[in-house]
Amino acid sequence: MMKKIHLLISIFVTIQLQAQSLTDAEKQAIIIQLKRELYDSLKLEINSKKLANIDQIDTTKMEQNIVEPFSWGDFSWIQGNNRQSKSLLNSKYFTGSTTIDCNFNYSFNNPIDHTNSGSTATFRSNEFNISYIETGGEFHEPESGARAKLMLQFGSRATGIPRNDNTPLRGQFDLYNALRYVTEAYAGMHFNKLHGINVDFGIFKSYVGLLSYNNFENWNYQPSYTSDNTPWFFTGARIQLFPTSKFKFELWLVNGWQTYAMFNELPGVGYQIQWRPKESVSILSSSYVGWDTPNNKDRMRFHTDNSLVLRYFNRPVNYFIRKAACSITADLGFENGGGVRPFNGDSITPSQHFLSGMVYNRIRFGKKQKFAWTTGGGVISNPGRYLALLPTGNGTMTQNPGDEFNGWDASSGFQLMPNEYITFGVEFVTRHTDTPYFSGHGGVTSPNGWNPPIGSSMGYPADLVKNENRIIFSVLFRF
Repeated sequence: MMKKIHLLISIFVTIQLQAQSLTDAEKQAIIIQLKRELYDSLKLEINSKKLANIDQIDTTKMEQNIVEPFSWGDFSWIQGNNRQSKSLLNSKYFTGSTTIDCNFNYSFNNPIDHTNSGSTATFRSNEFNISYIETGGEFHEPESGARAKLMLQFGSRATGIPRNDNTPLRGQFDLYNALRYVTEAYAGMHFNKLHGINVDFGIFKSYVGLLSYNNFENWNYQPSYTSDNTPWFFTGARIQLFPTSKFKFELWLVNGWQTYAMFNELPGVGYQIQWRPKESVSILSSSYVGWDTPNNKDRMRFHTDNSLVLRYFNRPVNYFIRKAACSITADLGFENGGGVRPFNGDSITPSQHFLSGMVYNRIRFGKKQKFAWTTGGGVISNPGRYLALLPTGNGTMTQNPGDEFNGWDASSGFQLMPNEYITFGVEFVTRHTDTPYFSGHGGVTSPNGWNPPIGSSMGYPADLVKNENRIIFSVLFRF
């Protein structure tokens, strides 16, 4: 910085010595330009000193100069948000990404068939498993605004997530195999209006429930019931509007609640807003209305999901604890019509609703914030079980109107993040329900834990229990 100031002074002195050969207008123009360069250099140094506490910057004065929404702050600390500062595969027209997610999910129930129930993060127990491989990228043509994204998925989640969608059972053509290997695929347009407008058609990820589909972006590995039982994807159309650099408004017109196709004849509709008034606060709210009961067009579903993520401690100069943040999520939903009603039901018209919440707290510590400790959990009440993840295999769990389903869970885990591209994790999870739900020692497939022809499930009732404790060891790589 001082070298720049000395250089500008030297130039100014030289101009004064040569003043006899310059007109007054030329002198004035050079002086104005030198003043601007000096002011910009001083401003750059002042702003660099403020980066350690960016909440003090008045972003309202920066609005007109920002192209990308939320680009004025560091939001890598937020639950469900990518912590990477850059992409290694970034160019003018394409940004690539690959994630490899591996785990060893140890269940104290020790099911003989190594099958885990009631989870969208872990599907196998007591063995090494490649849970999730995601690869692909974003295509963007900056002049026309044309854009597209294709992310493919492999691993056990490629079969575990789609099994919760029954719409492929309607009509012909195999939607399971046609689409199960796609996490996100859309084509659309970007318009340089306001702070950006996007119009997309295809399959896109849903952040109902706060946590990200990609576990690399989450504080914890096993989602609480709120996230596990709400959508990870939608199929349809969306419009994203960014009125300011701090606010996003998104509209959905989709086939249904985490579905490839439609259950009935009407699409689902919804919206999402995201507001980050300053770097330490993020607010996310979504609502959805749809008709998602097979062969029952009179039953309407409503759901609202609301989250607050707050960074309440930020001391980059501290040696031990550097950052601390918490997330609070609350969901409310219900079904109405077609033989059920929300809340206060009776024997003729039972209640069918969804109430859930979860809270997590995360502490980043160490000189370079390579370590993190996250603790939290949640509760759920879902009479009718219309959003509950049904046990796999021979697990029988009815979804009759009014059937009770209540539970709670808690977890605590450490993460080691040596750099931006890899995360090592170990997490203890305890989950409990008031009805048999989790895989017990007898498993959910057969008496010997094997499917035909090695085993036979004939007449075998699944061994479901009300409690489970697990330890999840994970390695996640992303570039």
